[in-house]
Amino acid sequence: MAHHVSQPYNNKGQTIEQNILRFFAPSRINFQPRSKCEMINRRGFALKGIVASGVSVMGSSLTSEPVQGVERLPFKPDGYNFWTWRGRKIHYVVQGEGFPIVLIHGFGASAFHWRYNIPELAKNYKVYAIDLLGFGWSEKAIIEYDAMIWRDQVVDFLKEVVKEPTVLVGNSLGGFTALVAAVGLPEQVVGLALLNSAGQFGDTKAKTTESEETFLQKFVLKPLKEVFQRVVLQVLFWQAKQPTRIESVLKNVYINTSNVDDYLVESIKMPADDPNAGEVYYRLMTRFMLNQTEYTLDSFLSKLTCPLLLLWGDLDPWVGPAKANRIKEFYPNTTLVNLKAGHCPHDEVPELANKALVDWLSTIAKKASSLQTV
Repeated sequence: MAHHVSQPYNNKGQTIEQNILRFFAPSRINFQPRSKCEMINRRGFALKGIVASGVSVMGSSLTSEPVQGVERLPFKPDGYNFWTWRGRKIHYVVQGEGFPIVLIHGFGASAFHWRYNIPELAKNYKVYAIDLLGFGWSEKAIIEYDAMIWRDQVVDFLKEVVKEPTVLVGNSLGGFTALVAAVGLPEQVVGLALLNSAGQFGDTKAKTTESEETFLQKFVLKPLKEVFQRVVLQVLFWQAKQPTRIESVLKNVYINTSNVDDYLVESIKMPADDPNAGEVYYRLMTRFMLNQTEYTLDSFLSKLTCPLLLLWGDLDPWVGPAKANRIKEFYPNTTLVNLKAGHCPHDEVPELANKALVDWLSTIAKKASSLQTV
């Protein structure tokens, strides 16, 4: 299955990766990659600020107060539950009883990014939140990462762990993963909710041709380029570990920064202690992020069969409301809810996001139950 993806730009005509690198790079480095890069898709695969699977920040005492009136998932340094998938350890949280919902985090985040959503949704539903391979408390596997790896992971999780009709909910990269998983397992996924999702509409007019590599390109220039990439990304990774940089980047992804707290910082810090985190970061930034040329939103939306909810933070500078409107226009079986928030509305305005999800889920769960009883 081959699909073409056009590349991501923000409102200033820069690729997403250029902006991410500008955020993380020391001011003396002016690294401008030539290629257009799928760093979180058009305006974004990523949590703009929570952007490295290897991100590390200074420890915290977790003294911040939870959002008033919203219960928060307890932070457990050792994680919650683990499932073995293809010999790899996968972390997930599960709470509540009833109709199942699976929450999928964005680039660089983890199941803990749904800290304010899991307890509320678990009052009426059985809620799962899974860490994608390479992120969070899941294994930092040294593999060749591809978007379909996470699709296969989620599909198998639904088959082996959930085992019931399910709604998938995803933010950013997790949104795109949820979409392709819904298409991959239509008999089990009965609803899909995307929060400022990754993914780009394809340019049908664009045609790409690949010229045969010369000996010089293959054996001299390409290895040199890879060495340069590794050196630069090592510098960026080191810079990303600095607490002041992390705090600055996190506050750029939230319009209301009050939820950029110790809890969120710690949930990013802990997975970075894994000795493989740096290598995973390098592979994601080069072999995955810099080479996403196959998958588009329209190619998967055209195969989607279930109801779709778009829960969109309209103030997100990376994945703005125009994208949500275009998705709704392309896929009519869509409910669009706009929120005054940035890239992560579920964590920035959890009370509003939870209400919108619960209202929509009630209709999906009823339909699914009636189909099961027929």
